[in-house]
Amino acid sequence: MDELNKGLKISVVGKLREEALVKFKEKIKKWDIALPDVEPLLLDFGLNDFYKTGLIEYWIANEVDAGYCSKYLFVFANQSCPVHRHKEKHETFYILKGKVEMIYDGKSFEMNPGDVLPVERWKYHGFTGKRPALLLEISQPCFIDDSYFENTKINF
Repeated sequence: MDELNKGLKISVVGKLREEALVKFKEKIKKWDIALPDVEPLLLDFGLNDFYKTGLIEYWIANEVDAGYCSKYLFVFANQSCPVHRHKEKHETFYILKGKVEMIYDGKSFEMNPGDVLPVERWKYHGFTGKRPALLLEISQPCFIDDSYFENTKINF
């Protein structure tokens, strides 16, 4: 997964990473969820405020030639994945645990376990954990440079 390696180069490192992963894994254990054996991405989107703007990604698959990708996405309570869009990727979110405030195409609404949201290419979307939340993303292949953020301070 070359794209995962690109993601790891921009992932949070050090003490913050270790502490966040401990908290995350405690929640995952409580939920009795199995994780893939991959190195997780902890993203703060270059804003250096992980618990406000960030998320943890566990990539299940990113099969470029076969045309699909799947990831677990985790946010802590009040943590946001910033509003962005993709030129190349159509994705679908499935809420496994928790509750999120979703922003999609200019609308804001809550999503709960079992809720599904298909996200069309080039439509702005983002979400905030109302409490710790785990989402499953099923999408076309992920390319790190195919995210275009509403916040122009984010540049990767």
